[in-house]
Amino acid sequence: MKSRLWAALAAGVTASLLIGCATTPTTTKTADSTPSKPADNKPLPTGLDPDTASGFPSTYKPLPSRPTAIVGGTVLTGDGKQIDNGVVVLVDGKVAAVGGPDTPLPAGVQIIDAKGRWVTPGVIDAHSHLGVYPSPSVSSRSDGNELTDPTTPYVWAENSVWPADPGFDRARAGGVTTLQILPGSGNLIGGRSVTLRNVPSITMQGMKFPGAPYGVKMACGENPKRVYGSRGRGPSTAMGNVYGYKKAWIDAADYRRKWDDYRAKVAKGDKADAPKRDLGLDTLADVLRGKILIQNHCYRADEMATMIDISKEFGFHISMFHHASEAYKIGDLLKENDICIATWADWAGFKMESYDGIEANAALTWKSGACVVIHSDDPIITQHLNQEAGIAMAAGRRIGLDIKDADAIAWITLNPAKAMGIADQTGSLTVGKRADVVIWSADPFSIYAVADQVYIDGGLAFDRKDKRFQPKSDFELGQPSEGAFIP
Repeated sequence: MKSRLWAALAAGVTASLLIGCATTPTTTKTADSTPSKPADNKPLPTGLDPDTASGFPSTYKPLPSRPTAIVGGTVLTGDGKQIDNGVVVLVDGKVAAVGGPDTPLPAGVQIIDAKGRWVTPGVIDAHSHLGVYPSPSVSSRSDGNELTDPTTPYVWAENSVWPADPGFDRARAGGVTTLQILPGSGNLIGGRSVTLRNVPSITMQGMKFPGAPYGVKMACGENPKRVYGSRGRGPSTAMGNVYGYKKAWIDAADYRRKWDDYRAKVAKGDKADAPKRDLGLDTLADVLRGKILIQNHCYRADEMATMIDISKEFGFHISMFHHASEAYKIGDLLKENDICIATWADWAGFKMESYDGIEANAALTWKSGACVVIHSDDPIITQHLNQEAGIAMAAGRRIGLDIKDADAIAWITLNPAKAMGIADQTGSLTVGKRADVVIWSADPFSIYAVADQVYIDGGLAFDRKDKRFQPKSDFELGQPSEGAFIP
């Protein structure tokens, strides 16, 4: 259980209410994803049909909420607008209105005075290992990399997530409302990511973002070579890496064809034997169908170009290059192929493939018109992604780029939502989207700014001044807490 104070708040509401890496979605069923029946009209058992078997179902339920109007603050909408003395209205877990001081308010709404403060969408961390590399960092919970084969698309990060990781609470206090939890980068293909709502929960299922598309973690460069070259098997060179990718996609295309042929026969009423399921090829086949997004760890410009060529050869799209230290060299190529980058503000030179990283990487890539995301890949950076984005913005301003706050806030809100396939639901203060909102004490890009209140689906998930809204994970319950008594 989370803190008893937190539990008591929700009790009266009814059911209706590393080695880590530093080391476009659809929810609509398509014709080839509709569960089919064999010729005898008996459906395949769920566990044998790739289209009826999936990950663990989400049991996420929004926190209790009430109609709320946040008034008087400087509003950064996430989609390029800044509204001074703005108003944001939250009703039934959705953004109901966004505008200036004359915006009408619903009767009986709770008023939050944000004068002198700033209001933004909830922060989205597009590259996190919380829960799979949790704190405390001990070997018994080091579950981010399945280092038993260079290609492991058959593993799913959600099966490793420890929801009691205190890092989730720390990230929420930094304004993070949604996270993409990725496997590590030790493999060429490391498995599926999972998108989580950053709410207290006993189970991963209680955090799982309903309907969010899966991602597949791929890694190019040094990590797979280091891991498997040292073991005397698997790739040990860049050309070995590329062979491994191509072989996996050839196998996936053949697997998809077999299932498509089977379904076509069934549709015509012909007798047909279903192919044997392969958990890894299920994942890769769904990438080829456009149902799962590619999240690709890659530092160097030349290797990103290689991965783009591979994606075109086999007919899939790379949603985002992660880390991407040399993205500034190929901004036009990234824009042309509608690929986002997720990077840090200033990590460079810590290994050879990051040697050409520069502080203005994000800003120059943004200037080229490509999609930029600032990520964490770290349990500390995720607590202040707003300041990480501020550092990246400042680096661009120092070289003369006119980057406004209203532009840079998208780097940690709307752009990660786009690259994760959830921009239709979150990432901007847009009427009808989920009411994921942060009220900051100051300009969020200031070194002095902290998140005062954090709303997730309109429910107050964190309040810096109210301990009832500062939940602790199971792991921390019972540990000494200065100035607070946990009954």
